[in-house]
Amino acid sequence: MPVWSISARLEEKEYEVDRRMLEDGDKGAIIQRDKATYAVAPHIPCGVVTPDLLRRLADVAEKYDAAALKITSAARIAIVGLKEEDVDGVWQDLEMDPGAAVGICVRSVKACPGTTFCKRGQQDSLAVGMLMDKKYHGVEMVGKMKMGVSGCPNQCAETQLKDIGLVGTAKGWRVLVGGKGGAIARLADVIAKDLSTDDALNLIERVLDYYQENAKPRERLGKTIDRLGLDHLLESLGMKA
Repeated sequence: MPVWSISARLEEKEYEVDRRMLEDGDKGAIIQRDKATYAVAPHIPCGVVTPDLLRRLADVAEKYDAAALKITSAARIAIVGLKEEDVDGVWQDLEMDPGAAVGICVRSVKACPGTTFCKRGQQDSLAVGMLMDKKYHGVEMVGKMKMGVSGCPNQCAETQLKDIGLVGTAKGWRVLVGGKGGAIARLADVIAKDLSTDDALNLIERVLDYYQENAKPRERLGKTIDRLGLDHLLESLGMKA
């Protein structure tokens, strides 16, 4: 559906803006620009879907007369333009968990196809991404956090802009920390190279412990590193600064 027709579809619907009750994140609903409709973004670990899941999403979108289906930057499929009174029914019909699209938590784990599918993959980013998603997705943090796993240095999972990132090489994993997008973007720092999967995952756990102990409320990891210094992080991890 062209962008102009999506906009027209939203405009042609009439809603009572003042009766809105839900806030961002309530029941997994996200308020939209019109301040009257909502989107829901079911959790789709690392963006891997099945034909059955795609059919269910399409059926629900049609049943509740959604304005659009949108593939998000976190590799979710959002159903956009829903009425407040339909949100409960949407989740009941989807039989899926909400994605952590808002909140002070691990928002998403993005992973490229890696050696599972991609001819350029050097490490199994999809399998490792799934492990990280299962362990961390939705876990409360001091500030919001995004994670990425790329199977090669091309970094198709945009790992350099993630709070925590892994990049696969022929010799193992690079561990990156402190990246983010936004108005003031920050490229992540590489703190380790050539690690095994177990060692890389262990290091991530230690970085998260450091973050929880040292960050100010709602402070992103990169800002914590800039405030205290990369050497402080490395020394706290028992690594050579």
